Amino acid sequence: MITQISKINKESIEQAKEILLSGGVIGMPTETVYGLAAVGTNSEAVKKIYKIKGRPSDNPLICHVHKDYDISKLVLVKNDYVYKLMKKFMPGPLTIVCDSLGVICKEAVCGGDTLAIRMPSHKGCQELLRAVDMPIVAPSANLSKHTSPVTAKHVYDDLNGKIPLILDGGKCQGGIESTVLDCTTKVPRILRAGLITKEMIESVCGGCEIAEHKEGDKVKSPGVKYTHYKPKCDTILFSINEVDKAIKLYDEELKKGRKPYIMCENSLSDKLKGKNLLLLGNTGEEIASNLYDKLLEGEKKADIIIAISFGREDGVYMGIMNRLTRSCN
Repeated sequence: MITQISKINKESIEQAKEILLSGGVIGMPTETVYGLAAVGTNSEAVKKIYKIKGRPSDNPLICHVHKDYDISKLVLVKNDYVYKLMKKFMPGPLTIVCDSLGVICKEAVCGGDTLAIRMPSHKGCQELLRAVDMPIVAPSANLSKHTSPVTAKHVYDDLNGKIPLILDGGKCQGGIESTVLDCTTKVPRILRAGLITKEMIESVCGGCEIAEHKEGDKVKSPGVKYTHYKPKCDTILFSINEVDKAIKLYDEELKKGRKPYIMCENSLSDKLKGKNLLLLGNTGEEIASNLYDKLLEGEKKADIIIAISFGREDGVYMGIMNRLTRSCN
């Protein structure tokens, strides 16, 4: 199979629509990461996603719809706060989990009774979703456990020859996957942290909990059960209080004839002057936007990425640290 990368325009949207409606799978951009997309009501198409990625069959998918899609066709909304959240944060990097009406095939929800839905804010993705006008399920468009892609080239590097088309919508600005929120409970619960933070949700709902994932729990969200986000080189994570240890390891790796890179926020650049650096930015939003891009850059350059954390885990840093910790396991 020849994999084509096409800039988003009227012709490529029509091509993507034809592939999807005929049971195929494509790569599509969102504001967070690129997705591997198929029509969510087509069991055979959804099975292709799992096969292409090598994804465990008990890891559910998120359903993507355009901003005017009536989600009551797909889920039962029990709590009024859902509509407040949708008004405030959707389209955007928020995924809501509600009771499924069984329209999306069982393979996509892994036999569960809930469905995760989101409305991406990426303009090109919205154009595609509106053109197809059907629910599209899509995990990240990479091989399972690898770092999530934030450019069309990243998708191509992992999936060349496995899918016919990648819609190129530029670099994803969000950079980490959406916040996934369990909305089946009286108080919403964060299943996966992301760019929509606990504090932002509390400002709308008056409360928000963090879910504890325990062995044997029914999985309602992707990204909570398996190792994820890992680049193809060695990785290790140090805390912000362990910069000296990171420098010591860097020097030891150099003496071994290996090529180390230190990944960190920009504020450490002076202290690490002269070393190979993967700089993430200054703010939480910048760091989130650059995290996967720098991990994927690093795997091409480095024998080992030595990551240094940020000294905080509130706000968007909760999602960043979730991804960074998993990428360094």
